[in-house]
Amino acid sequence: MTRKATHLTATGRSAALVEQGAAFMELEGRRLARSGHGGAARGPASTAAKQETFDVVVVGGGQAGLSVGHHLARHGVSFVILDAGERIGDVWRRRWDSLRLFTCARFDGLDGMAFPAPPDSFPTKDAMADYLEAYAARFDLPVRTGTRVTSLTREGGRYVAAAGERRFLADNVVVAAASYQAPKVPGFARDLDPGITQIHSCDYRNPGQIRDGGVLIVGAGNSGAEIAMELAPRHKVWLAGRDTGHVPFRIESALGRKVLVRLVLRGLFHRVLTVATPIGRKVRPVVLSQGGPLIRTKPRDLKAAGVVRVPRVTGVRDGLPQLVDGRVLEVTNVVWCTGFDRALAWIKLPLEMENGEPRHERGVVSGQPGLYFVGMHFLYALSSTMIHGVGRDARRIAEAAAARVTTRQAA
Repeated sequence: MTRKATHLTATGRSAALVEQGAAFMELEGRRLARSGHGGAARGPASTAAKQETFDVVVVGGGQAGLSVGHHLARHGVSFVILDAGERIGDVWRRRWDSLRLFTCARFDGLDGMAFPAPPDSFPTKDAMADYLEAYAARFDLPVRTGTRVTSLTREGGRYVAAAGERRFLADNVVVAAASYQAPKVPGFARDLDPGITQIHSCDYRNPGQIRDGGVLIVGAGNSGAEIAMELAPRHKVWLAGRDTGHVPFRIESALGRKVLVRLVLRGLFHRVLTVATPIGRKVRPVVLSQGGPLIRTKPRDLKAAGVVRVPRVTGVRDGLPQLVDGRVLEVTNVVWCTGFDRALAWIKLPLEMENGEPRHERGVVSGQPGLYFVGMHFLYALSSTMIHGVGRDARRIAEAAAARVTTRQAA
């Protein structure tokens, strides 16, 4: 069966980011690791207290968590950001080697810090990882890396985030862990012939992991389409799954980079397709269940590359994957691009669920005062999980948490 990794390894880095990040980290190295606002406490820090108290605990140190931290710092509340990775940005470093962002650099900066690359270039995933590391250092964000939160409970009216023997207490908790937590693989995968190599997209790095012979990619979203294009020159590739639609222009074209991407990302995805508009409310359940449209890859690209589109996979016959139309595909590799579960079992609180997601109002959790989510799919808009869209949600949630801190202090 496929191994359960989280995300992928790195390749080269932007020289500008390395230089900038090195400068920030040199300053960081001269600081004492300390807790709360105004100190970037990195690593487990064996001298840290077993129990610490903050106004806000942020779980997750990716772009969502760092954005929340940036805005919390501006409100002057005490907070800490807990991240399971050994380095800030590791979630990006673990993606597949050739991955580039779908958005050009002009849209890839978080609030307060532009992305240091030519505005019309498309950064690599490693450049994005380095940017996040530099961002945390620049704003002195109190990130505890290597700190995996294993449970969230309430005791005496406060939330308790437990990470091993350490406990972090707060009146407010922001869950900023990405939607991509536990890779999903259908149960019938175990019935495939053991000679078939199986790998989930979160484990895929490059074509060197794929054996000679045919490849079935299950899941026709952006990850599936891009991996199919990468493997097609060396393998016979079948791409299974429903058509999710596609952006009808080339994002790399001059018109795309300078005009159309702005209209789609900042206009359609950010302002039109939101929970505040009728069309956004209509589109939201479709996106949550089926995924968003293809951004870079077009159906004609797949066809030209020789990728064969087939309907969804429904089971196994004689050890081989079987399609909904009854066909059986003789392949030696299966790449599961079947998405992820949010894996919220660590939250030991009664959450009202809706369509597999905690019920919330633009990130404010129903029935749990002081508990918030940021970085979820379509939290407020289609852009909510995108670099250019997460800042708006982060600012709103930081303001809500800070207001709650102020109210409780005044009481």
